[in-house]
Amino acid sequence: MPLRSDWSEELCPVRRGLDVLGDPWIMLIMREVLHGRSRFEQIRDSIGISDAVLSRRLRLLVEEGLLSKVDYRADRRTHAAYVATEAGADLLPVMHAVSIWAEKHTAMPAGGAHMAIIHEACGNESTTGDACSACGEDLRPEDVSWDKPWKSARERLVGVPAVR
Repeated sequence: MPLRSDWSEELCPVRRGLDVLGDPWIMLIMREVLHGRSRFEQIRDSIGISDAVLSRRLRLLVEEGLLSKVDYRADRRTHAAYVATEAGADLLPVMHAVSIWAEKHTAMPAGGAHMAIIHEACGNESTTGDACSACGEDLRPEDVSWDKPWKSARERLVGVPAVR
């Protein structure tokens, strides 16, 4: 849901990108989906967003081609889940860059700690967002974990599912 006028026809790619990604909820939703939280309730509960706002943002992400909607059966009815498309997975370096920038240029709140981007293929922390700073391989969602000390957790990301 754009926060401003429509920039989708702008020549400037920054403006066109912000037309889709300029709402902070968008990146938080994509973070959750890349962590494998694909169901509406999981996303809502994890980021603390209202049902109405989440519904609108999910619809936009599907329309813009960052997410695909897939059905699953539970409790004798069909529900929707959301998975990243290739375009959605391509946001990973952007998320890494935002994290790296925020750790460098914003104050760490009390109880916070450094979030490490771990390239699981080589086992090392990467200090860059698009390729592993240790081995040089591209960082893909299925090969990355985020070590979050404030949660005492290392969360593995998920890749783009195979086309059915």
